[in-house]
Amino acid sequence: MNPTRLLAALCLCFPGAIGAAAPDPGAGLERSVPEEQGVSSRALLAFVNTAEKKVDALHSFVLMRHGKVVAEGWWAPYAAEEPHVLFSLSKSFTSTAVGLAISEGKLSLTDPVLKFFPESAPAEPSKNLAAMRVKDLLRMQTGQTLENIDPFPFRTDQDLVKVFLALPVTYKPGTHFAYNTEATYMLSAIVQKVTGQTVLEYLKPRLFDPLGIANPTWEASAQGISLGGFGLHVRTEDIARFGQLYLQKGKWKGAQLVPESWIQEATSLQTSNGSNPDSDWDQGYGYQFWRCRHGFYRGDGAFGQLCIVMPEYDAVLAVTAGTGDMQGEMNAVWDTILPAFGGATLPADPEGDKALSEKLASLKLPALAGPASSPAEAHVSGKRYAFPPNSRNMESVTYESGRGGGPATVTVRILGSDQRVTCGSGTWTKGVFKDGLEEEFAVASSGAWSSENTFTAVLCKYQTPFIATYRLKFAADEVEMTIHMTVAFNGAKDLVLAGKAQP
Repeated sequence: MNPTRLLAALCLCFPGAIGAAAPDPGAGLERSVPEEQGVSSRALLAFVNTAEKKVDALHSFVLMRHGKVVAEGWWAPYAAEEPHVLFSLSKSFTSTAVGLAISEGKLSLTDPVLKFFPESAPAEPSKNLAAMRVKDLLRMQTGQTLENIDPFPFRTDQDLVKVFLALPVTYKPGTHFAYNTEATYMLSAIVQKVTGQTVLEYLKPRLFDPLGIANPTWEASAQGISLGGFGLHVRTEDIARFGQLYLQKGKWKGAQLVPESWIQEATSLQTSNGSNPDSDWDQGYGYQFWRCRHGFYRGDGAFGQLCIVMPEYDAVLAVTAGTGDMQGEMNAVWDTILPAFGGATLPADPEGDKALSEKLASLKLPALAGPASSPAEAHVSGKRYAFPPNSRNMESVTYESGRGGGPATVTVRILGSDQRVTCGSGTWTKGVFKDGLEEEFAVASSGAWSSENTFTAVLCKYQTPFIATYRLKFAADEVEMTIHMTVAFNGAKDLVLAGKAQP
């Protein structure tokens, strides 16, 4: 199962957003020594060590038990204060907006989809389209097939509601499961139609502000509709807050933010989607939530963004990652974190807690280390190497040696714009990068000479899962630039460009 196939067109876009408000101290989560909440520090240390060995790679996690944070960590340059793109984990927030709108009497589960968009409907809607309801959108049973809906032009100026309603509806809605990000966009559009606000605006006073989620951002379509199925950016702790709200059946600090009945219905099995007992994608689907093994449920997004709610253990786990093996990621959780849970409390373990704390304080992704200079520099530094037309829109690359022993820089020209990154050896240097689109992205970079004629730079877009490695292999007046992505949609992870030095 590939729950992110519909975002293939975004594989080169590195969705992200720069800047985040500081956490609201008045809404801060309580922290606790793990054993005080019945969690083994040593088992949590085993989780972190297992994740570093078997998951490529976790970027952050926050674990809560009994309403308190018992462990949290960020692999630098990822950081607690930075927002992170959620991809399809956004769907669970859109589901929440639908539940709130229903509770306010603005729509119902059984409302036909066409009811909200008569102006965008086909002249003669098919019987199946006319039968499609809000509930069918929520549980991914629109009656459409993957062939009908893939690809979908999220990034165009077309009226996406009209495009969706023009798609074939092969089956009777409510009879076939097909993971469908377009359906979540329609839910977002419906909420906006009945409330006069985007999902982001609608949720701000009802969910984000009460939970202390500061400055969330949500990408929107050309029509100004929050994308719904992806595009939300919040911090890791914010994901944990959202999961804790669901664990508490919609209550937060004494207030019922979301109806308990909606929490129950949205996270229960609403449709079967497989029969493999070892797969966390075959345990059923709710209303924009996945069912998990062990009786848990989760929201999840591409490359390992997770919000896992574990009612049996009164626990929530929030994770951001950049992995191509989300099942392996969840297996690591089941194998190491579940055994960490004991009773209400456990005996104090100062040594175990100290070892865990020291490990969490030292987490970092390895910056590229190696020689900061090479004999080849005298020949290549400052030269612009031009590329033929390519899928990344990269026009040229220029390497420049550091001045006075400082770090080297690599400048990539993309769609007429020079993007310069500083590459300190053994350290992450933060800056911004623009890949040819309108947005700039927060980036941390490092670099070194991996051989006498090859300079390697690593660019970590630390508000996203994406890390790119650029290898510049120089020979005479040519350069071979190999670009490798740690993760990418549709597996498009590698590109090789041949450049020639310009006079």
